[in-house]
Amino acid sequence: MAFAETRLIDRLPKVRGRLTEGSALSAVTWFRVGGPADVLFKPADLEDLAQFLKQKPDDVPVTVIGVGSNLLVRDGGIEGVVIRLGRGFTEIRANGTTISAGAGALDLNVALSARDAGIGGLEFLSGIPGTIGGALRMNAGAYDSDVSQVFQHADALNAKGELHRLGKLEMAFTYRHSGVPEDWIFVGGAFAGQPGDSKAIHARIQEIQSKREESQPIRARTGGSTFVNPVGHKAWKLIDDAGCRGLRKGDAMVSDKHCNFLINSGNATAADIEALGEEVRRRVRDKSGVELAWEIKRIGRPAAKGRITNGDQE
Repeated sequence: MAFAETRLIDRLPKVRGRLTEGSALSAVTWFRVGGPADVLFKPADLEDLAQFLKQKPDDVPVTVIGVGSNLLVRDGGIEGVVIRLGRGFTEIRANGTTISAGAGALDLNVALSARDAGIGGLEFLSGIPGTIGGALRMNAGAYDSDVSQVFQHADALNAKGELHRLGKLEMAFTYRHSGVPEDWIFVGGAFAGQPGDSKAIHARIQEIQSKREESQPIRARTGGSTFVNPVGHKAWKLIDDAGCRGLRKGDAMVSDKHCNFLINSGNATAADIEALGEEVRRRVRDKSGVELAWEIKRIGRPAAKGRITNGDQE
């Protein structure tokens, strides 16, 4: 007699947040593509997340996502548990010239909170479409600054749910990268600014927003900057010189407005977008000899498996 396979959600510890089976991740990524999470976990708060990590089976993989702005989820979805930090991780506090923020706080909201507190030097965050957790993970930067330049400390849970406070040496920052183990989850960070005039800070934020509007396809279904700028080069220029502006694969397209942005112009699949990116890399390599590295994080299975179900464990 055959026995039914135990569902993943039934093997997971009880939580105060929400566990959802077969949750569609295409609804939360900016590309609007990708398969489901086997199980999506939205922890209620830090303690809920820590206890989950301590108690979950060791063989269950965990993936953390933010608002999905710099992320390509493959069409087969993501194995194991996907963790998305919500309201319990969005608090922002100002103390003197320091801003502390939860990993789920939007980068823009941190910049605006700094403005309201008269703290300058964090305006660049308004040009990064993501959360503080992602900004810490990839040393996010824009408009002549990055996280490493304003970093004070970060708090992260290791795979066993133990909380660690990390200084700059432990972060091991490099260009668009931190050296913290991939299975650690950032839960918050603190950033140092300097005294500033709120009106001047506001003007700088407005300037950044205007520049983004003019130069980037921010209203399209995109994942932000696709490739890291190689040393001594601008990725967009290499892509343009290789004749890739407007290049398409299905409904996946290289932006006419900014060549380092890929766009879902209709019903593109994640496979379409990833294949287009690889074709861009090939053409740039053939034209210039430069190897472009992906900045967008690509995760998940390449082809759909099984039936999508919907069910909640409260």
